[in-house]
Amino acid sequence: MLRKYGQVLALLALGVAELVTLVSAFLCLLGTFGLGMVFLLPPQVRMVRWVTGTARRLAGGAADMVIEPPYLPEPPPPQPQADGLYRSHRTLYKTPRLPAWNDRWKWMVTDPATWRDMLWLLLDPVVKAALLPLLVLLPGRGLRLYAAWCELLLAATPASRMAGRLARLNRARNLAVDTQAVEMRRIERDLHDGTQARLVALGMTIGAAEQLMDSDLAAARTLMAKAKEASAETLTELRRLIRGVHPPVLAERGLGDAVRALAMDSPLRVSVEVDLPHRPEAPVEAAAYFAVSELLANAARHGGAESVRIDISGDGPNLRVLVVDDGWGGADPSKGSGLNGIERRLAAFDGVVAIDSPPGGPTTVALELPRVLPEYWAGDIVKLPRWKTATVVFLWSTSWLPLFPQGIVAGAAKALGSQERSWFLALYLPQPWQWPCVAFMILLGTVMYVVAATLPALHNREAYMCQNVPRHVLFP
Repeated sequence: MLRKYGQVLALLALGVAELVTLVSAFLCLLGTFGLGMVFLLPPQVRMVRWVTGTARRLAGGAADMVIEPPYLPEPPPPQPQADGLYRSHRTLYKTPRLPAWNDRWKWMVTDPATWRDMLWLLLDPVVKAALLPLLVLLPGRGLRLYAAWCELLLAATPASRMAGRLARLNRARNLAVDTQAVEMRRIERDLHDGTQARLVALGMTIGAAEQLMDSDLAAARTLMAKAKEASAETLTELRRLIRGVHPPVLAERGLGDAVRALAMDSPLRVSVEVDLPHRPEAPVEAAAYFAVSELLANAARHGGAESVRIDISGDGPNLRVLVVDDGWGGADPSKGSGLNGIERRLAAFDGVVAIDSPPGGPTTVALELPRVLPEYWAGDIVKLPRWKTATVVFLWSTSWLPLFPQGIVAGAAKALGSQERSWFLALYLPQPWQWPCVAFMILLGTVMYVVAATLPALHNREAYMCQNVPRHVLFP
């Protein structure tokens, strides 16, 4: 009880900050839209969101619930064009400062949650005053009512959740496109600088050998031997390039054997443990394979490691890859493009990368790709609650009764003029009510079948949507 009263006092104390924020918000809106001082809005919106965020935490904690923030995702930082300038609508800037400010201002103004926060800030003192007697006499019930009020205006809406998912999908698509473009440029560079140059040199060597064929046969044979060596080197380089695009062992043997082959070619002592009953799809295997390849290369070149442990396993429908090396640690994604490239590659599958690399080591990198493994062998299958199971069983076992004997068969008997009433309910009713009763029975049986088939599907959809909440932190 004392804890409940403490939460009530905290909410009432927050009301003082709300009043100050409300007054400043009114003055800020007046200055922004009345006097054109648009620079006042962003700090005021941040202040309002701090107050509403505090209210979400206090009200949700008091009612043992979580009130999710409803804000749209922040706009990504501006990206330079090919000429190095930054575009904001039809204006070009030399630095990203103004485009970033414009995008952020537009994001705050056009987000419906901004104005819902303002409305909550205006009405919350009245709600608190109305609930004050209940908060004093029955604090538990009063806090639950207040949390319901906060959830009404401050919680995430289906539109905001959908906008967040669309923003994540757009970012993943852009990252996938950028990653593909980088890979294409790398392949073109390798072909142009390596294989193409070797083929040109091979052609020149063969041409010189042809010219010496009649005058100096020994020199021609020497050049042909060099051409043979050059062709073998070119073939080796082409095979290496093909392995860089998509290793044949990955396509033929799967992720586990491909990583084992990668470990055999590594100069480090690498141990590989694989626990995958079935293979993921080919794009997923390629993303995980190249991520492991990049981590092995980082451990050998930059980490000073001597041994690496790789663990590939399935966590239900999720694919998890754990790479641990005994290097000197200090890995930082902001200081290199390798880890950023892994994040971009996995982002196409909504994957996450968690890094734990204290100075002195060891370095632990965990990769997780959610919902990429076949569901039929996943360990944690979401089951129907008992009441839903009982409802589905009841509907499937009884829906035939109104649909067929009491509906279709009774209607056929009436249409044929049969005098045998048997146990057909409709034929015992007065003449005007017989056809409506037949139609009702057919409709009732159909609805029962539809509900019996739809209830498990809706439950599976809800379970799938629940998997979209932020996943647990892999490293505390």
